[in-house]
Amino acid sequence: MGFIKTGLDGVLIYEPKVFPDDRGYFFESYNQKSFLDNGLNYTFVQDNQSLSCYGVLRGLHYQMEPYAQTKLVRVLRGKIWDVAVDIRKKSPTYKKWVGVELTADNFKQILIPKGFAHGLVILEDNTIISYKCDGFYNKESEGGIRFDDPELNIDWKISDKDIVLSDKDLKNPFLKEARNNF
Repeated sequence: MGFIKTGLDGVLIYEPKVFPDDRGYFFESYNQKSFLDNGLNYTFVQDNQSLSCYGVLRGLHYQMEPYAQTKLVRVLRGKIWDVAVDIRKKSPTYKKWVGVELTADNFKQILIPKGFAHGLVILEDNTIISYKCDGFYNKESEGGIRFDDPELNIDWKISDKDIVLSDKDLKNPFLKEARNNF
């Protein structure tokens, strides 16, 4: 199992070792010992799953302290562009973002620690996403940032006309106006 640094402190791409054969494949999607051996001490307490069609953009979302969450995101079916944005005000990479294509076929996962906003866009119909969280959801501490914040200038990999947003995400503020205690 490999962990690849992204340039944003704590955001890692996780590439599990896959064992293919003529029957299919096998891999450990998560192994606590491997994470601990790499200095990653998380206790995941909740697994979430979603199904979406092409163009659905979810985010940018985060939970504020004391309910902040670290997430480990993977794709079970389909393809996404997954983005983490550093929203830690004193960080040298504040407002910087990193994106990675996650697919059911490349097996990659992204680890997004506390202090980062998370967003993703669906690149293939009927995509299923699964992610682990190390904290429970708390409605009062949820935060959001507009997907098209010009300060962030995120490349979502699809045309703006194809983006499908929830009513809630349409109302997200720009980063400079967002509630954020990181």
